[in-house]
Amino acid sequence: MSIKRLKPGPRMSQAVVHGNTVYLAGQVAADPVPDVKKQTQQILAEIDALLAAAGTDKTKILSATIWLADMRTFADMNAVWDGWVPAGNTPARATVEAKLAGPQYLVEIAAIAAI
Repeated sequence: MSIKRLKPGPRMSQAVVHGNTVYLAGQVAADPVPDVKKQTQQILAEIDALLAAAGTDKTKILSATIWLADMRTFADMNAVWDGWVPAGNTPARATVEAKLAGPQYLVEIAAIAAI
């Protein structure tokens, strides 16, 4: 079974396709403005693009893991997530508070999807 790497870099690939599954690396905002809603919008747009490049879309996300730098922003992140995730196709999901790679990052999202 082949392995396809999307946006490979020296440390990691942004997505890896194996069989009928695509694994997305944790995505952070490309322009980390100090607003969790805006960062979440940027991340979800990148997830859409990566899924499309892998030949799938958000209706086929199986699971998502969300890390928040501050759990007090949970409702703000969910306001964006709830408008993006397709009704009837919500994935299994975990959301936790964690110290992220840099103080400019307020949210990070990783996902696994079927193709």
